[in-house]
Amino acid sequence: MENKMVFFVDDDKMILNLLEYTFKSRAGIEVRTFFSGEECLENMHLKPDLVVLDHLFPGDMDQLSGLDVIKKIREADKDVSIIILSSQQDENLIPEFLKVGANQYISKDDYFIDALIESIEAEVGP
Repeated sequence: MENKMVFFVDDDKMILNLLEYTFKSRAGIEVRTFFSGEECLENMHLKPDLVVLDHLFPGDMDQLSGLDVIKKIREADKDVSIIILSSQQDENLIPEFLKVGANQYISKDDYFIDALIESIEAEVGP
C-alpha cells in the first residue's frame, strides 16, 4: 500500500517536532514539515493527501495567514484534505476556515494530539 503524504505547517518548532515524532512512526504515513504557508505552497507539487495547517504565522507580517494559504492550496489542489490546527480560540474564525475549504478545525488544547491522531486516521486511513 502506498504511503499517504501529510504536510504539517506550523511556525512553532516544538509543535512541528512533536507532530513529526508522533506521526512518522505510524505505518502508511509520510511526514513533511514546513515553517510557513509559503514553504507548503512551494511543495504542493508533491501532491500531499492531507495538509495540517497552523492559523497564524506571527513572525512576519508579509507572511500569508492560514486563510490565505487555504485559498491558495485550493487553487493548486481541490481535493486535498485540510485540517486547521490553531491555538486561537476565536469561534468566529472556524466558519471562515470551513467556508474557504478547510475540512476540520482543531484547537491546540491539552488533548489536541489525540484529536489530531483521530482526524488524520479518519482522513488518510489507519
